[in-house]
Amino acid sequence: MTENKEPKGKCGGCASNKKDDRLLYGKLDVYDWLSDVPESVLCPDIVEVKFKNTRKGFFSNSNQLRLQRGDVIALEASPGHDIGIVTLTGDLVVEQMRKQKLNPKTYEAKKIYRKAKPVDIEKWHEAIALEHKTMIKARQLSAELKLNMKIGDVEYQGDKTKAIFYYIADDRVDFRQLIKVLAEQFKIRIEMRQIGARQEAGRIGGIGPCGRELCCSTWITNFVSVTTNAARYQEISLNPQKLAGQCGKLKCCLNFELDCYIDAQKDFPNTNIPLETKDGTAYHQKTDIFKRLMWYSYDKYNTINMVQLSVDTVKDIIKQNKKGIKVNKLVTEFVAEPKKTLEYENVVGQDSLNRFDSVEKPAAKKAKRKFRRKPRKNNNSSES
Repeated sequence: MTENKEPKGKCGGCASNKKDDRLLYGKLDVYDWLSDVPESVLCPDIVEVKFKNTRKGFFSNSNQLRLQRGDVIALEASPGHDIGIVTLTGDLVVEQMRKQKLNPKTYEAKKIYRKAKPVDIEKWHEAIALEHKTMIKARQLSAELKLNMKIGDVEYQGDKTKAIFYYIADDRVDFRQLIKVLAEQFKIRIEMRQIGARQEAGRIGGIGPCGRELCCSTWITNFVSVTTNAARYQEISLNPQKLAGQCGKLKCCLNFELDCYIDAQKDFPNTNIPLETKDGTAYHQKTDIFKRLMWYSYDKYNTINMVQLSVDTVKDIIKQNKKGIKVNKLVTEFVAEPKKTLEYENVVGQDSLNRFDSVEKPAAKKAKRKFRRKPRKNNNSSES
């Protein structure tokens, strides 16, 4: 039996309350849409478990443990046992397996032994503390052996009997001598696993040119190939310095809006077709896809005296050219854009938002008239 209870103080899509410094929060989490629905009878006892970075696996809950999302568990590994965190239970695990093209009926899942004990977790954290030191030492050893490779990350197994060394290399590398040296140095079983430049950037992390954290280190788990056609469809200049990401490859975000651009250009005419006019031949220069505007110029290599035309007008001109009719002249078509007016409602009862900005000069003080005091008449002098 498994149960899906959301961690207290967090929503269903957040990470678990169990802290693992090796895991990037939110990257491997799965939102359980069926958390408040009872499990079906045919639901297999398979649990999805996450490890470091992009590594996930499906394991069999043969011991019928009451597991919920966020539990730290000890599970079968070769050799020994490993420690992982439960990310998903219930019927959605089957859908996750189908997504990765795995058959739940024929898949041979390894077993879950138990919930992790304090001793297991303590040993697991000791293994985590060794990963950075091991990576630095492995880089030094590979440099001494003059191997054309870069070790980007190290992941220890939960029981400290095995370590996976992730490396990146352009060509094939013979690292048999390196494995012998590493096994003698660390007294563990060594597994070398090659990754690509995108996976390495996702493991290291960083800030992209957009000012946000890299997508590959926050939420992207499956990397799709990116080509320069994605930039051509979106009318982006083919500047390799601007199109390349932290990994040196084309940015993954070039594919994010590609489908919208392809759908918008379905009825666009071919830009390689010139427009025949009586003044000469006009060639395509640029396109505003979402405004459905195209610019043509009589000079093929210079953007001088460009004429702005709508897509429908260009299609009509091409139809006339196919019939052998030349247009008299290309006339720029201006598209009137609606002016955006910001409406302000005086909901607070105040006259203006910038009423304190203007400082009025104080009024000039009126000059006081000086009155001369008349001399007092001396009665004594008058009487005399």
